Amino acid sequence: MKGVKVGNAIIDGEVVGENWRMALEVKSGHDDVIRGLGQLFEALAHGYSSAALVVSLRHAKKLDRRAFKGGVVVLGIDARAEVSQVYP
Repeated sequence: MKGVKVGNAIIDGEVVGENWRMALEVKSGHDDVIRGLGQLFEALAHGYSSAALVVSLRHAKKLDRRAFKGGVVVLGIDARAEVSQVYP
């Protein structure tokens, strides 16, 4: 994936459909999730219809679900590379 400049942030990637765009931000267990959320909210403010934070499944289950009421979806990836929607 190639980074995409959005306002004052750079997101990791995007998924584009016919009438929608989703911003993607991928974080490892040691990355700053708060910074990732800031990048995704910047993307939402600049016209993206949705946003997804992608982290390991174990890390996703430890996140406080109250932080994801603003339209950001959390996707968790397990050791078998299976993707699960954790929040909302």
